[in-house]
Amino acid sequence: MDAAKVYFSDFRTGYGGKSIPEKFRKLALAAGIDQIDMNGKFVAIKLHFGELGNLGFLRPNYARVIVDIVKALGGKPFLTDCSTMYVGSRKNAVEHLYCAWENGFTPMTVGCPIIIGDGLKGTDDVAVPLEGCEYTKEAMIGRAVMDADIVISLSHFKGHELAGFGGAIKNLGMGCGSRAGKKDMHSSGKPVINAELCRGCKLCMRECANNGLVFDEATGKMTINESECVGCGRCLGACNFDAVEFAQNQAASILNAKMAEYSKAVVQGRPNFHLSVVVDVSPFCDCHSENDAPILPDIGMFASFDPVALDQACADACLKAEPIRNSLLGDHMHADGFVDHHDHFKNTTPESEWESQLIHAEKIGLGTRAYELVTI
Repeated sequence: MDAAKVYFSDFRTGYGGKSIPEKFRKLALAAGIDQIDMNGKFVAIKLHFGELGNLGFLRPNYARVIVDIVKALGGKPFLTDCSTMYVGSRKNAVEHLYCAWENGFTPMTVGCPIIIGDGLKGTDDVAVPLEGCEYTKEAMIGRAVMDADIVISLSHFKGHELAGFGGAIKNLGMGCGSRAGKKDMHSSGKPVINAELCRGCKLCMRECANNGLVFDEATGKMTINESECVGCGRCLGACNFDAVEFAQNQAASILNAKMAEYSKAVVQGRPNFHLSVVVDVSPFCDCHSENDAPILPDIGMFASFDPVALDQACADACLKAEPIRNSLLGDHMHADGFVDHHDHFKNTTPESEWESQLIHAEKIGLGTRAYELVTI
């Protein structure tokens, strides 16, 4: 496969220069978004509205730029995301919409409707058949996402406690999966709890939506309910004492592979376009109610027709960046006994692993890791 073109623009504006939204618009057009025939078509713009309390998600201004372009091309855009399977403010359409509104995403601010892709309770999905995939025969995707004629992903590129980073593939694959789809992607690995490190604080239980954790009153320690745990990894991010570990070393790689396969289900057979903004690079996903200080400086905006090349370009740019000292990554790099993985994402969360999602995505034909970077 030939190298894909990935277009890039930094955040520099200069006094009296173009604003960031103007630069973002210019980037999208230079990358060819206007080459897609959108006239009269329904266009799903997939993004993350951010968990309540989190301030690292993309501002609605970025979405408004893409919405205005789509409408100028005759399309019928709507912003969309699907329900989560964990405890939080986005586990059904009612709470999800309130969350989106509180975080600034309203029809007035973004210029189009907001539709939760998998319906009121996260059960309105479509079984999308896949060929040439290793783990997924049918991907459970939100119905509204699949009903659209065109898909545009708008991703906040940041760290992730299990997948290493969250970019276009995670935004499409995990983000467009219904609650059943998310459980399918997360179900390979089950965590274990190190009783010596467990403090019995029960913080992890607040993050578990599936009765996967049981507190042992006799010992004052947390345990895993193997029959109910779906392996989502939320307890891993919730534990402040490193007491939660995943029993299978391949769990992260399987999750990454499944996300790539779900992404293929979302984009196959219809026009698609992808944008990622590398800003406020938090160590964890926007699904957390906290986002912590950025681990890397703001880098810029990227766009491509190829989601794999886009993620690779964003990752490469991040790996070249200088870590921020006052951050989780900075703390780890200056801690006693630090082991340098020569990877900012793995140095932030050693349990994570990201490269397998790009390797597998390329293997199943989602795109190519080879890219030509075009600076705008």
